[in-house]
Amino acid sequence: MPAKRHRITRGDDYRRVVRSGRRVGGAYCITHAVLRTPGEPARFGYIVSKAVGNAVTRNLVRRRLKAISERRLQEGFAGYDIVFRVLPAAADAPFAELEAETHRSLARVLRGTAPRDQQ
Repeated sequence: MPAKRHRITRGDDYRRVVRSGRRVGGAYCITHAVLRTPGEPARFGYIVSKAVGNAVTRNLVRRRLKAISERRLQEGFAGYDIVFRVLPAAADAPFAELEAETHRSLARVLRGTAPRDQQ
């Protein structure tokens, strides 16, 4: 599980990312991203509604997304606040497919939020 400095914990932060961030839709989740000060640690948040399934299913999907996020952090990912809003289709997705879709969505959303000199 990501360390506390890599998690979005406050409701105000979730609202800021979802309302003002760049959004990209995917097959299993909607990815929202906001650029932070470069060099600051990346933070991740997860929104998994009851539409995804029962508590066991929701927690399984959340744990999978946390594992995927942890891998990204180990690769050196930094400088963004990311929120994943999970869609019901994620409940039946294999881990490898969920990871591939998440990486694709992150690449697309970050392409639109990067400063001009980094694009």
